[in-house]
Amino acid sequence: MPRLQISTVVDTKTGKGIKSDVRTSSGMFLSHEERKYPMIQAIEQRISVYSQVPVENGELIQFNLKRGGQRVATMLMYLSGNVEGGETYFPMAGSGECSCGGKMVQGLSVKPVKGDAVLFWSMGLDGQSDSSSIHGGCEVLAGEKWSATKWMRQKTTS
Repeated sequence: MPRLQISTVVDTKTGKGIKSDVRTSSGMFLSHEERKYPMIQAIEQRISVYSQVPVENGELIQFNLKRGGQRVATMLMYLSGNVEGGETYFPMAGSGECSCGGKMVQGLSVKPVKGDAVLFWSMGLDGQSDSSSIHGGCEVLAGEKWSATKWMRQKTTS
């Protein structure tokens, strides 16, 4: 897919995005035109109903991150099947053991299953960050993991 770009991490010294040997994913954002497609509108509406966050509060592109308040919720949708590993791992959530890329670790992990989605809140009702929302992707041991992410903010982003 020609629009996919290698994902970056934030350089703590400069605040700019840099490539990382640890983060090995690629991604892209939909355009305003693509947001008008009936399938995308249906997905946006389902996310809104499930999360109780208005469609207008969802991000489209990753510009103007100061606009629209803080991110309050994330809906992560799994698009591919037959993946070994690749769990979404929440190290600060849950108190038991879970699998992460073939290793047993403390916390909570969600196995990627095509058609499933996970909703998590990064802020509590008091506006404070929720440390249990800290997450990462576990190593994909076999297959490919495709996912789509919808971020929701405190305020309208359009």
